[in-house]
Amino acid sequence: MAKKEEKTNVMRILDQKKVPYTPYTYPHEPGVAVDGVTVAESMGQDPARVFKTLVTRGASGGYYVFDIPVAETLDLKKAAKAVGEKSIAMIHQKELLPLTGYVHGGCSPVGMKKPFPTTFHATALEGDTITVSAGKIGYQICCKPEDLIALVGAQVADVV
Repeated sequence: MAKKEEKTNVMRILDQKKVPYTPYTYPHEPGVAVDGVTVAESMGQDPARVFKTLVTRGASGGYYVFDIPVAETLDLKKAAKAVGEKSIAMIHQKELLPLTGYVHGGCSPVGMKKPFPTTFHATALEGDTITVSAGKIGYQICCKPEDLIALVGAQVADVV
């Protein structure tokens, strides 16, 4: 009997909003986060087109989400400037699940518990597709960057 394809909440939201996407899975050990470059390579994708989702807190106390290529590092100064904060810092890993509903390694810009101001790195618009987490370790979705950016109401800026 064929195994039914598992849908994540991210996939359900994309279906509901009629955003076309391609789901991907990659091998992983339960509960073990894998680095993004390894994930991209295991799916046969260019790491420059696979984006990781990072959550930060600004000096004002507000939260901000940044999506950047998996091989890159968020430039905290550029990121703070992009969102109009004096400074920002990464949140602690233990804060991620209660704040977003996602675990480390499975955080997606789509479907967080609350919408936060989101910024994609400028290179997001340089390709036909972009891949992000589908909200669960082992699952990714690939879609047009314009569709994803519009869905989450994100801005685009140089943040690496």
